[in-house]
Amino acid sequence: MINNRRKYIQTDEVISHYTESYDESSRLTDGFGQLERARTEELISRFLPKPPAVVVDAGGASGIYSFFMAGIGYEVYLVDIVPKHIEQAKALSEKGEMPSLASMHVGDARSLDFADSSIDSVVMHGPLYHLVDIADRRQALSEAWRVLRPGGVLLAFGITRYAGAIYGIIKGLIYDAEYMKMIRTEVETGLRTNPPDGINTLPNAVFHLPKDLQNEVEAVGLICKVVIGVVGPAWLVPEIDSAWHDPTKREKIMAMARMLEKEPALGPRILAVGMKPV
Repeated sequence: MINNRRKYIQTDEVISHYTESYDESSRLTDGFGQLERARTEELISRFLPKPPAVVVDAGGASGIYSFFMAGIGYEVYLVDIVPKHIEQAKALSEKGEMPSLASMHVGDARSLDFADSSIDSVVMHGPLYHLVDIADRRQALSEAWRVLRPGGVLLAFGITRYAGAIYGIIKGLIYDAEYMKMIRTEVETGLRTNPPDGINTLPNAVFHLPKDLQNEVEAVGLICKVVIGVVGPAWLVPEIDSAWHDPTKREKIMAMARMLEKEPALGPRILAVGMKPV
């Protein structure tokens, strides 16, 4: 049972962050976001059931990956808790430059509006780091289990405990006492609480060790096939934005991410692939 007061506090915080403080639609268009996007698309193509198949993109923001999946033959339903994200997705769709989605609507990963055993795959990004309480994450994962067909696949994306620490090193934030206080808590407990003012980062959140993410996926009855790194330490390459536009360098960056994917703790983002038992 979801505690409704806690549910709405978390929901309001996430909506406020992405509406007023941060534009998620631009995050994957420059810097190491380009690497993250390319690798995520690669992993989606590797682990999803072959198209045509029905996919729910739960927490899919403005639909970057939804449109990608639709473009390679999937029937995609985009769900996100932030109204601004759905508005952005609809605006992109109305331009006529994106593949058509089956639907785009505001919704909560903890209460998906789909019938039992009706979906081939669920792709889940934000819910697993924005839902701080484990009971809420379990509810979201249980909903994925409920809507998946037997043999259906969950792609559960998380953020590692060390992402903020590594970011702090390369940005010089380790000299900021308040930032380091936040990072110490993250590394020791996996919880982000009360980010310091003036740093445009995620609000209160939860970050996983690879084994923790596996355990949460398995706790709801899914079989965890693998936990791998999305980008690994490849995002630390110097001047990645310009290097990405050099085809030779871009392929070397991707090759490094692939080579180190079996060491998921080395990078900021991880993926657990779960399957509903047949």
